[in-house]
Amino acid sequence: MSAVHRHVELNTVDVGNPPSSRNGNKWKEFQIQVHDFANLPFGRGQYIESPEFECNGLQWQLVVYPGGHHSAQEGYVCVFLKLCSSGTATLTFDTNILQKSGQKVIPPWNNRPSTFTIISGRSYGASNLVKRSDVLDPSKNILDDNGTLAFIVSIKEETEAMPTAFVPSNPFLNMIQEKFLDEETADVCFEVSSSEIEEDRSKRSRSSTSFHAHSQILNICAPMLASLFESNEDRSVKVASITDVSPDIFRHILFYVYGGRVPKEDLKAHAKSIIDAADKYSIVNLKLEAEAAYVKSTKITMDNAIDNLLYADSMNCAFLKEVVMDFLAENSTASQNLDFTNVPGHLMRDVFVAFGRKTNRGVKRGKDYDLSVMSVSELRRKLDEKGLNVDGSREAMIEALSTNNADESADAKRQRNDADDSLAE
Repeated sequence: MSAVHRHVELNTVDVGNPPSSRNGNKWKEFQIQVHDFANLPFGRGQYIESPEFECNGLQWQLVVYPGGHHSAQEGYVCVFLKLCSSGTATLTFDTNILQKSGQKVIPPWNNRPSTFTIISGRSYGASNLVKRSDVLDPSKNILDDNGTLAFIVSIKEETEAMPTAFVPSNPFLNMIQEKFLDEETADVCFEVSSSEIEEDRSKRSRSSTSFHAHSQILNICAPMLASLFESNEDRSVKVASITDVSPDIFRHILFYVYGGRVPKEDLKAHAKSIIDAADKYSIVNLKLEAEAAYVKSTKITMDNAIDNLLYADSMNCAFLKEVVMDFLAENSTASQNLDFTNVPGHLMRDVFVAFGRKTNRGVKRGKDYDLSVMSVSELRRKLDEKGLNVDGSREAMIEALSTNNADESADAKRQRNDADDSLAE
């Protein structure tokens, strides 16, 4: 039986002037109902999320860890409030449990609301809200007759904000883009060659297009492009030749380096060419954008699955590779008729991972579940959150995360030991 998680906003109709409470502040309460609590996954780090609800003009979710968060004491249910809207917010709230009798169960430590500032996508709350054993104990009367656990989330409503002045956004990006192809201030130039067929089709001629650029911008945003230029002591404009990328594609690459975006239609029409060039010159984010556009615009079939698999493997396009593998897993019977002669043996590991994700699909897990069965998007998101390189094969991403997790655990252990030493003194 699957759990259904919904919230009920508790609205009040006042007759007369209501008395002030909590120092005269107004509060909005939400009742979050978690159904079939006893049968939810309760491994440490596994979680469920409520639907989004609105307060103070922002969207929120309640994140519940039935078996505890990695930072909590063993055996405690943890709840966190997560900001779903973009930007940052400062909020005052508290969370309590509602018994089936309708009475709030207020944890001993929760004698006053918490105020915190949070950024989009992050969460804050109670690591040790209530013991799981107490929730499941019938004598505590916490679960109702249907096995539903109810939380009450109380959020202080913000008073009406004073009119704010219009402040333009930081102009830095626009200023950088204004220098795109600016010959007067450029100190480097790319000569990008292209082939043209003569009218009689007897031979090809080559022409080149100049793209002026700035070495400081390249050094920061595209070091591999910057490395094409040799030192030039006379301070004249340095020139580098590009012969393996067309001028149109290189323009997209360079404009992206200057903070621009490739139009969606161009990204779709030239996805493979952009992937090839972005991979060659290590413009990682553009490569991932082009990969996503290619996956979105390409229907994987039995006729093109192997070609796409080999291309994805050659270009380290882990997401495309995963999509193809998932297709093969979903169509395992028909896949047996494909010719895998030219498929490298190491790709078979990804086939097993695809079958594993298919088996575990629909189960939401927390931060601590096995990296080996995470999707490529999940792995990339975790790498990005930690400031690590998001490009590379599945194996490379898993190794980077495993190493980082081990380093974080070692650092946390050292900090605990240092704290214990300080207390002992």
